[in-house]
Amino acid sequence: MPSVEFDASIVANYLDNPFIQLGLVLLILTFLLIVAVFTVRFFVLGKNKVSKSFARKVLLVTVPKNTGEKQDDATPNLQQIQEKIGVMESLFSTIAGIPSEKGIKAWLFGHRDVFSLELVSLKGQIHFFVAVPEHLQTYLEEQINAQFTDAFVEEMPDYNMFSSNGVIKGTMMGFKQPDFLPVKTYKKLDSDPLNSITNALSKIDEKDGAAIQIVFKSAKPDWRNFGIKVASKMQQGKKYNEAFQAAKGGFSGIFKGVAKAAQVNAPNQAQPEQYRLSPLEEELVKGIEETCSHSGVDANIRIIVSSKNQARLDGYLNNLVNSFVQFNMYKNGNNFEKLNRSPKKLINDFIYRNFDEGRSFVINSEVLASLYHFPIPKVNEAPNIKWLDARKASAPENISKEGVLMGYNVYRGRKTEIRLKKGDRRRHLYTIGMTGTGKSWLIAGMCMQDIANGEGCCYIDPHGDQIDDLLLRIPKERAEDVVVLDPGDISRPIGLNMLEFHTQEQKTFAINEIMAIFDKLYDLKATGGPMFEQYFKNAAALIMSDPASGSTLLEISRVLADDDFRKYKLSKCKDQLVKDFWEKEAQKAGGEASLANMVPYITSKMSPFISNDFVRPIISQQESTIDFADIMNSKKILLVKLAKGKIGQMNSDLLGMIVIGKLLMAALARGSMAEEDRKDFYLYVDEFQNYLTDSMEIILSEARKYRLCLGVAHQYVGQLVKGGDTKFKDAIFGNVGTKCSFRIGVDDAEAMSKEFAGAFSESDFLNLPAFNCYVKLLIDNANPEGFNMATYALDDIPGVQGENPKMAAAVAKLSKLKYGKDPEIIDMEVKERHALTFD
Repeated sequence: MPSVEFDASIVANYLDNPFIQLGLVLLILTFLLIVAVFTVRFFVLGKNKVSKSFARKVLLVTVPKNTGEKQDDATPNLQQIQEKIGVMESLFSTIAGIPSEKGIKAWLFGHRDVFSLELVSLKGQIHFFVAVPEHLQTYLEEQINAQFTDAFVEEMPDYNMFSSNGVIKGTMMGFKQPDFLPVKTYKKLDSDPLNSITNALSKIDEKDGAAIQIVFKSAKPDWRNFGIKVASKMQQGKKYNEAFQAAKGGFSGIFKGVAKAAQVNAPNQAQPEQYRLSPLEEELVKGIEETCSHSGVDANIRIIVSSKNQARLDGYLNNLVNSFVQFNMYKNGNNFEKLNRSPKKLINDFIYRNFDEGRSFVINSEVLASLYHFPIPKVNEAPNIKWLDARKASAPENISKEGVLMGYNVYRGRKTEIRLKKGDRRRHLYTIGMTGTGKSWLIAGMCMQDIANGEGCCYIDPHGDQIDDLLLRIPKERAEDVVVLDPGDISRPIGLNMLEFHTQEQKTFAINEIMAIFDKLYDLKATGGPMFEQYFKNAAALIMSDPASGSTLLEISRVLADDDFRKYKLSKCKDQLVKDFWEKEAQKAGGEASLANMVPYITSKMSPFISNDFVRPIISQQESTIDFADIMNSKKILLVKLAKGKIGQMNSDLLGMIVIGKLLMAALARGSMAEEDRKDFYLYVDEFQNYLTDSMEIILSEARKYRLCLGVAHQYVGQLVKGGDTKFKDAIFGNVGTKCSFRIGVDDAEAMSKEFAGAFSESDFLNLPAFNCYVKLLIDNANPEGFNMATYALDDIPGVQGENPKMAAAVAKLSKLKYGKDPEIIDMEVKERHALTFD
């Protein structure tokens, strides 16, 4: 073989050519520039992936578990299920219609139009999250609310589903075949495909976590055009592989096209018989056309699981991967398969919701809705799906910007403060809810604002805890205005004479009120009868005829049993009817109606109070140490701590009713005062069913004109009905302007649903979360439709100061010094009254 000699001079001559040198330089510079651009892009994309992940907003979407309509109690059939999922498909079609970002900016800095759908098992509950670019948040929320009117969209801080010190494992999912080939969707399955996915997620332990993440952006139309082309080629008589190659084009397609043209133009050559599609191939063509008829998105699907237990980890992952098998079409269709990805890259992309171009594939809106849609009541019944506890509704547009702050309404991303104007407060406030739902905090928050705003108010607390919380926040400038009535503190009892009066009208009112109180305590229709009423009222009237010789509850027992004392009182009595009763009836009656027989019958009902160490020092003082008219007119603060666990239920009820009666008496006395001089006074009564007498009914119907504004709270409507008598219930629902319902029981849910004109279902009232309620608010003397409201904690209410234990102690001490009396002095005064002799 002859040798070939290499002439280096020829190469040198070429390299010496300035044009060749310039070309080489340009080639090298171009290569370096390309390397530099891609290097910069690599670092810019890495940096921007993190920043874009923080620019996305995480939205939690919940829907009601119950439709609220009784006719919808039946489980939906397959057609109804498909219609409901179709709503989600419409939503995805709308999102897929958003034009994908193009140009150098999108290529260099990455796409900002990437969404993420996430099904997450977090702390034992299955959450439906949507992560959305910040600039598209409002748009997406509007679209969700338009399609799902009952859905609640709530912006949340990003979640962490990873187990502490746990192991993380995951995979990506993708199509095995080209994107345009069909898979089974909700329209081809016999049940909702979401059930298989949520069932797998429901098996995740509360301490572990799992998520299916679908990151996507709008797809370019190329995938659809290519699929339609393949279907068209098959309809022209090609098998799938041939149609695919023909649609693909390139050199292979060109050569085959030229050969076909030559074959057609050959004059004497017989034309081959056109291939006829089999039924399966015809079905495939229909499937391709159907798949390509929908909007498409470029997507990444990630499955991530986390657990401290390796065995459980593998089981979790396998279950979630297997939930995708239901979509596979093994003949003439597509299948889901796992895609390999390095664990570190996979987890990083999951955390930052990165879109991986290299492993993306196209799924249409129908497939996307099959993989992810909001749960359907009575269909998706995995036990731990996070449902919307209760429906939401928008606050009225004409909500006042002034007045006491009650709470806030959040509806479709808009937060509205709920305030009650002073004029509307005069129509009273009614609050109902089970124990622990937050009703007491609502009225306590309103009371605290009144205190901070310099208003006059009274809070009656049958437990005592709420009074302690209010005392902790009393502003320094209002310390002198506070009056604390705490019968549980016997160091300096306040005086409260229920039979004290200043006018004849007040005398009559006091007698009727004390009678009503004992009727409430003892049910006198069953245990007293007309004889008790006759003797008790006349005894009270007799001792009140001469207050100087004593007119407290202690003297009622004495006037019945002590002949000399009774004779003295009769000598001072100017009421002839009262004198006639004692002189002509009581003292002359015999048998069971004799005075001797009536004395123990009446005094037995007073003995529990007279002999009680907590109550006796209060009710045995001849002169009340607090002036209720002054409290109301001078805008003082009366805090009534009736801790029934300490002083007893009956004692608590007695003192509460006395205070309410005294306040009503003071309010009615304002009748002689010009209306503009009557200052608003706010009375809050927790567990007010304990204090129901005719006074409460009068307050509800008449006290408005005297500026006594009532705010009451209790647990259930049945507490307002006694022996079939609904007068108090009727007074509440007929006179109260603003009504608030926290979570209530089954018996009340139907009634409250009707009260709110059907805006919320019975189920909604049963499932309200704590510190949330439905409100029917009075606005300028009109009641718009009800809405939901969340209440504030005391520390979150503007103008309310933080806790100050030293100030609370000082305020309580100051109140005792100003309004209390030494127990020894009280005992001495009682002894002095009883030591009086009447010859």
